[in-house]
Amino acid sequence: MSLVSTEWLEKNLNNVRIIDASWHMPNSKRNAHSEFLKAHIENTVFFDLDKSSDEKSSLPHMMPDKDKWERIVTEQGIKNSDQLIIYDNSDTFSSCRCWFTFIYFGHDPNRVSILDGGFIKWINEKRSVTSNLKKFDKSKYTVTEKKSLIKNKEQISKNINTKIFELVDARSEQRFKGQTPEPRKGLKSGHIQNSKNIPFTNCLNKTDHTLKKKEDLIKIFAKQNIDFKKDVVFTCGSGVTACVLGLANFVISGKTPIIYDGSWSEWGKE
Repeated sequence: MSLVSTEWLEKNLNNVRIIDASWHMPNSKRNAHSEFLKAHIENTVFFDLDKSSDEKSSLPHMMPDKDKWERIVTEQGIKNSDQLIIYDNSDTFSSCRCWFTFIYFGHDPNRVSILDGGFIKWINEKRSVTSNLKKFDKSKYTVTEKKSLIKNKEQISKNINTKIFELVDARSEQRFKGQTPEPRKGLKSGHIQNSKNIPFTNCLNKTDHTLKKKEDLIKIFAKQNIDFKKDVVFTCGSGVTACVLGLANFVISGKTPIIYDGSWSEWGKE
């Protein structure tokens, strides 16, 4: 199950492992960890998106090496057999990046899910929160890296001519068309040649930020003439909101997402 409802989670708090993967854009002036310490769902642990990435890279949010990820997850006491529920309290829906990372490192896709509507929906429904931190014993988590789920710049460049896979950009239409400056300094405006655009917000219901129903998602992808006979690769600004489209595609097709990890933060430097 790729999504669980707030009602389902409330009934299963003690049967799953819960992760807060909130992350905010630097210009938001919000601190995700501080917000977590003030209020979170019971039994939740916090995953720092920045510290859980490759901190040595000049690009934001690049996938960490397997040893680092294995160490982080082991410290959190998460087991390979655990049913994981991931949520966020972020406009970027960063929980999807954490979801993708677990899948990339071999967690069973059927055992890692997104809380539909996230923490905002949970709060709006007046469900209980806490500031108490639960301590979990270390586990012995083992990683199986699925390198085929990430594309690099060279592969993206070759695909412009070969068109072996579809490339879909999750940024806003204005950023995709180069009509507005990029939020990160030093990047040109525009998009990768032959890529298509589905702003990740199009896949979400405006009322409660839940993911739209499968039939609606199919229509959204169909408008962009996405060829599902090919692999579909997702890109965005820094590899975060691309994973929202990855989740939508997973709901539609059952295929694990493929992400261009460098995204526009790398490509836009040219």
